[in-house]
Amino acid sequence: MNPTRILKRPAVAATVLSAALLGACSFATTPTQANAQSGPVLNTSQFQTKGASLQAAPLPPACQEAIFKTGEKFPTTRYAIPDEPWNAFLAAVGNLSEEEQALLTEPACATWNKWAVTNGPAVTTELDNRYRNAAAPACNKWAVATLATVKKHAPEVPAEYAAQEKLAKKVWTEVMTKLSTTAADPACRASYNTAKAGW
Repeated sequence: MNPTRILKRPAVAATVLSAALLGACSFATTPTQANAQSGPVLNTSQFQTKGASLQAAPLPPACQEAIFKTGEKFPTTRYAIPDEPWNAFLAAVGNLSEEEQALLTEPACATWNKWAVTNGPAVTTELDNRYRNAAAPACNKWAVATLATVKKHAPEVPAEYAAQEKLAKKVWTEVMTKLSTTAADPACRASYNTAKAGW
């Protein structure tokens, strides 16, 4: 299945992964210097640029908000997503079944949006602080910051979003498992291997 058929790039984190990853891939970031060993880093300012050329299937309005406005709810300044996991998440979302895609409903996305607005400031601060304090390379900083923040906030995710969180866990495990063997940098493979157990 063509990943662009489902959602634009920002959705990887904003909808499917947002509850569980707290946007592991969708929190707003600003341009960040990537560690030479970890590869390019994706940031929110690139979301629209990289996603603009992709075609999205029709989505409920709340899901469109989750995709395109999640960055406004999590305006981080340090936290950044390396291209390698970003692309892996995009591919995983592109392989979702129709049944899994059907979980992106108006009520579910509205629940996520409300949660993100309420919890955005705390999550943003945590992501930035954890990213700053984690050891290089950038892939490890991203994995550590994301997973620790998700673990802390996962119990707060509304029950109405339980099915989406379950899907997010599945995608997270799948992506981290793959990257733990395919990532170009050995340090990144180790980071992804540690993170694959999820939350």
